[in-house]
Amino acid sequence: MGRPGGAQASRRLILLPMKPVMALVGRPNVGKSTLFNRLTKSRDAIVADFAGLTRDRHYGNARQGRHEFIVIDTGGFEPTAEGGIYMEMAKQTRQAVAEADVVVFVVDARGGLSAQDHDIAGYLRKLGKPTVLAANKAEGMQEGAQLAEFYELGLGEVLPVSAAHGQGIRSLVDTALGLLQLPEPGEEGEAGPDGTIKLAVAGRPNVGKSTLINTWLGEERLVAFDLPGTTRDAISVPFERAGQKFELIDTAGLRRKGRVFEAIEKFSVVKTLQAIESANVVLLLLDATQGVTDQDAHIAGYILESGRAVVLAVNKWDAVDDYQREQLQRQIESRLAFLKFAKLHFISARKRQGLGPVWQSIAEAHRSATVKMPTPVLTRLLLEAVQFQSPKRAGMFRPKLRYAHQGGMNPPVIVVHGNSLEHVTDAYKRFLEGRFRKEFNLVGTPLRIEMKTSKNPYADKE
Repeated sequence: MGRPGGAQASRRLILLPMKPVMALVGRPNVGKSTLFNRLTKSRDAIVADFAGLTRDRHYGNARQGRHEFIVIDTGGFEPTAEGGIYMEMAKQTRQAVAEADVVVFVVDARGGLSAQDHDIAGYLRKLGKPTVLAANKAEGMQEGAQLAEFYELGLGEVLPVSAAHGQGIRSLVDTALGLLQLPEPGEEGEAGPDGTIKLAVAGRPNVGKSTLINTWLGEERLVAFDLPGTTRDAISVPFERAGQKFELIDTAGLRRKGRVFEAIEKFSVVKTLQAIESANVVLLLLDATQGVTDQDAHIAGYILESGRAVVLAVNKWDAVDDYQREQLQRQIESRLAFLKFAKLHFISARKRQGLGPVWQSIAEAHRSATVKMPTPVLTRLLLEAVQFQSPKRAGMFRPKLRYAHQGGMNPPVIVVHGNSLEHVTDAYKRFLEGRFRKEFNLVGTPLRIEMKTSKNPYADKE
């Protein structure tokens, strides 16, 4: 790789501020999964389905007040396990702890202290990672004597909680997040200057993220610098293509070998989720030889939930025959139907085939995600849609849609005002979405439509 000069040589890696990560650990049956569901409000978990492991880690989003964080649920932890399923579960838990910023050690207040709790506490003390001790199933119990034995673990204050009943949860989260130096929401700022597209390449291990990144680095003659960081650091590499500035948010792991940079595939679910959160556009890479897996669908669902613009690329397209290609296209249509708004490309990162159109779709998706939609145009489109097809009546009520305005970008949000809008069906919202998408030529981005019913000033009067 040549030595580029000028402005390119002064570029640097940027460590992006990320959502904090909280890992729940403890021996089996102490209520970790119940606590996970309580914190994430029972959302579907992101599952790390590594082959050969019986008990997987689960990932979910949580929020308390203005702070958002990622929660990891783990299996029962036996640090001294030497074989079989318990050793595999211990590996999973150690990885979760490594990915976390703060650990919540869950014990059973009713079952009392056990030798296994002592083993886990010893392991956590050696790591020195911020840890909170939560005594679960403590509903109706008196603090003090019944919880005193857990102070033997040497992890400081014991917080009584009841995951099943929601007691003590807010205090637990406040204490855990209080151990971290978190910026106030909105203080992080932008990772790059205006006009820069923050791009994350996401996908399962071995789908070719490393190969694709290496291809881009060589093609664009990017100067990068090796900068060690923790697992939660997402490294952003600035570069430019055809006059457009990008920041490539690394999820594969960039490491230096001599004077040449290599991308090393070290799969971290947390790193992938945080990179998605930080990006403007996500390139979701699929493996043509493996088809669409559960993990692909989980990552795609997280991209949609985060509201990020997305481009789909199927790598290793040159390695499959016509029958496999047809089967794969059917899988994408069925399993990733919720991303039908995204552009789909078939590429070979190794042979550098089909990469040009991908860049065009990335720019197109970013434009769509940040488009400005004037209120007069939105209102006109709304009224035309209502005239073409009115929303269904719900009993005595027929929703009346009066005007619309833009409520946000990346993803674009359209806020519709009127009366009885709680009765607008999902099918009618999809109908409106189609009209708005066509008018503004929105591709590669989710579009959210929010309904706001005007309050009747006479509703509370007799």
